[in-house]
This record gives sequence, C-alpha cells and structure tokens, in this order.
Amino acid sequence: MVSGPIATMLLAEQGADVIKIESPAGDYMRQVGTKHKGMTSSFLTCNRGKRSMCVDIKQPLGLALVLELVKSTDVLVQNFRPGVIERMGLGEDKVRNLKPDIIYLSISGFGKSGPHAHQRVYDPVIQALSGLADVQRDQVTGVPRMVRTIICDKTTALTAAHAITTALFHRERTGKGQTMDLAMLDTMVGFLWPETMGSLSFVGKEQDPAHSQKSPDLVFKTVDGYITAGANSNSEWEGMCNALNRQDLICDPRFKTAQARSENISQRRQIMSDEIATWVSEEILGRFDSEGVASAPILPRVDLINSPHIVDNNILNVINDETLGDVRVPRPPVQYSGKPTPTKKLAPFQGADNQELMLELGYKNTEINQYVRDGILHQPIVAD
Repeated sequence: MVSGPIATMLLAEQGADVIKIESPAGDYMRQVGTKHKGMTSSFLTCNRGKRSMCVDIKQPLGLALVLELVKSTDVLVQNFRPGVIERMGLGEDKVRNLKPDIIYLSISGFGKSGPHAHQRVYDPVIQALSGLADVQRDQVTGVPRMVRTIICDKTTALTAAHAITTALFHRERTGKGQTMDLAMLDTMVGFLWPETMGSLSFVGKEQDPAHSQKSPDLVFKTVDGYITAGANSNSEWEGMCNALNRQDLICDPRFKTAQARSENISQRRQIMSDEIATWVSEEILGRFDSEGVASAPILPRVDLINSPHIVDNNILNVINDETLGDVRVPRPPVQYSGKPTPTKKLAPFQGADNQELMLELGYKNTEINQYVRDGILHQPIVAD
C-alpha cells in the first residue's frame, strides 16, 4: 500500500510520467486518513504527481487495455505478494513479451521464497523480524517497541526508486531491461546492519548487539521542555562539558577518549541528563551551539509547519488545487541546479485520467464511452 506508491511518487517528482492503475474498488489508501472533498491525506501523500486509470482488469478488455499501456512503458512496478500479479494476467513473462526491454520491479514483504513468503505483510511485521523492534526495546522493562512510523515501507520505497533509476541507466548503456525483486525484510536488515548489528559481522566472534543499545536515549528533559544533544568527538565532548559548566568531566578517565565514552555510555548519558535538566531549553541550546555541540529542541509535529528553518528554506510548499483548495506538501528534498523540481501536481482522483490516457492510446471518444458503459472503465467521483 505504501512502498510501491511512494517509490513511484519520488520518480514522478523527478519528472517521470507515472500512471497508477486502480481497480474499481480503488487503492485502499483512499479510505485511510483525514478526508477532504473525496481525497484522503494518506492517498494524497503517497501519490503526488501521478495520473490515475481506473480499470476492471478482471474483464478481458480491461486487461487488454493495461497490456496496451505496457507497450509504451519503461517501468512496471507491482507491490503484491508472490503469485498475485501472475493471477491477474500481468506477470513478468507476459509483460516482457510485449515490451522486451521493460524494467519490471516486484516489491513484497519477504521475496519469492522462504517460510514467510506467502504471508500478508504490514510494516510492523518487518519491524518485528528485522530486529528493529528489538533495537527499540524499552531500557527499563525490556519490552520490544515499534517505531511509530512505517519506516520499513518508506525505506523500501527509497530503495525501490534507487533500483529503478539504476536499471534505467543500465538499459541506457546496454539496451537491456531488468527483472528486479525487492523484499522489505532484505531492505531493513541491510538498513539496520551498520550500527545496530555490526557486532555480528565477524563469524565466530559475534557479540550481542543489544549491548550498545543499553543506554538512555538522546532525549533530555529541560526545565521547560525536551531537547536532544550529542557529542562524539573529543572536541564535541569538551564543548558539551564547557556548556554544562562541568569541565571536570573533560579529563575524567571514564570519558576522556571515544572508547572510554562508549564503554561508559550509560553513566555518561545519565550525567548529561541530570545536568541538562537544570537548564531552560533556549539557554542551554544557545550554549551548545556556541560550543559546536549538535543539539536541537524536540518539536511537536504541529509546530513543524512554523519552524523557522523549515519556513526560511521553503521545505513545505502550499499548492492551490481547484477542488481541494490550499494543500501543504513537502518539496522534493533534492534541489537540482539544472532544473528545479517543484511539486505542482497533487494526487489524482480515482480514474481522473481515464479519457486522457485512452486518447493517447488512440481510442476515440465513442469507444471510451462504450468502455464506461460496459463497466470496464470507472469514471472519477469527486465530492463537493
């Protein structure tokens, strides 16, 4: 519901023409989130910049229509469990017969094989099996915890977008297409490995990765709120001690070197927590900044839209849509020197581009109307 849609949305923001194929029932994300004039926030934020064709591929003419689109397509992305797309009649072999150099990407939870391959997957399942829920384990109770955002879905989306552009570059060089399989579990194991599982790297010399997580989080209570702050290098640690008026800790044997600070991380963070708790946020953040210590206030999400840095850099843009009114969206994170990529087009209503796409394929309006009457194409319904 998210990995494939966000991956292709990222490509749409980079200039790709993305056609979202929806069944008459519509993408499930159209039912999730805040709803406004027939558009939900969840669908809006996963499908910006796309065109929508709503077609019943259970009818032979509907399937034929999608296969007709395939002939002029560079990339096909599908996000179902193994075997589903084949039963739909859009398996890789059938598609490649029509478009030999197509990039065909399949995203799933566990890949094509293995004991979990058949299972329905949502983000928490991957958090559980990848080790992420263990990384988030409560330090006091020992209870595993989930990250409160669908990080596995979104990380897989980033990986998918990267894979697609790599495959397109390969095709540009060789003329050959690619068949790619991407599993959310594979993505997250690789994503987490560097700093949370690195101690499992040396075969026969494994150490429990949980040891490095046995310390308080970098969330510190101040007199009037919460902040984060951290010091890795010797100079940063010295700066933190100076800011807190604890110069005595600079040469403390427990914290004098990076290795010592790592070995005594729980003690160090507890001392930091106790000291920071005596300061007002604005004051201690100013002192950290002057000492070159990485730090920031912990913002409630509702305050994000008025954050000075976000406002000054236009990270959030407002698009005026004739149906939805003013809609706030994040700009594409990469700013290109040659061609700016502002977000101009919001997510489509279901089937909003049926006629346009059919005309591009060479159909006449009379034929399009007949497809609608036969229930093959479903026209958009926009709420007032």
